[in-house]
Amino acid sequence: MKRTHLFFAIVIFLFCITGCSIATEENNQQAEENMNGDFPPAMTGFIYVNGKKYEMTAGNYKWERKVGSDTEAVKTDAASPSQIAESFNPIGIEQNTNIYIEIQDHPKIYVYQWYENDRDKEVILKNNQIAVPSSEGRYIYEVLAKWSNGEVSYTFVVEVN
Repeated sequence: MKRTHLFFAIVIFLFCITGCSIATEENNQQAEENMNGDFPPAMTGFIYVNGKKYEMTAGNYKWERKVGSDTEAVKTDAASPSQIAESFNPIGIEQNTNIYIEIQDHPKIYVYQWYENDRDKEVILKNNQIAVPSSEGRYIYEVLAKWSNGEVSYTFVVEVN
């Protein structure tokens, strides 16, 4: 009788150890997958002008993620939108044309018009669209996209004719 109890105790003990080691292996695999995933993520942003699609240029970004009990953070300090815009060929556009903004995973979006080296004003965004000014000229826009765990600044330039 004692041998039977001892046998069952050993079998139960082995099941417990096996179950714990499988769970630990699964947790380790999951942590490795998270570590090897794209971090920081490459979130693309586009604008649509008269049915034509243009990719915006990403500038500054910051991201955070939890890895176990730790938090990883990445933050960059890129050139300002006005500096980034120096290398752009502006998109030719007619006065009062609407520009539709589309960014991966639908973040909260803020749009700013730049003048020289500073943000000039926030642009009203309605249904992910902005209207370009009625005055001719070159306009630099910064699109600030915010997700729950990060944000990215995008730049595009238009030439209003």
